[in-house]
Amino acid sequence: MVKTSALRTKDVINIVDGRRMGFIGDLELDLEGGRLKAVVILGASHLLGLFGRERDTVIPWDQIRKIGEDVILVEIDQYHAQDI
Repeated sequence: MVKTSALRTKDVINIVDGRRMGFIGDLELDLEGGRLKAVVILGASHLLGLFGRERDTVIPWDQIRKIGEDVILVEIDQYHAQDI
């Protein structure tokens, strides 16, 4: 079992290119089906938030390959990543 608070402290790494994507900031849930649909990686802030931040990235649950002790490995082609 993994708590949402524990998910937020793990680095998300894309195994396609080895890039660190950031940390999970939010979850998308299917309340009717009782399932986790996706995780949301928060966009980076610029200058302490004075000038906004980059777009958030949504990673569908089926693209998460492994949740380890320190990292979450995902397999996502950046050209197909959903930005919100």
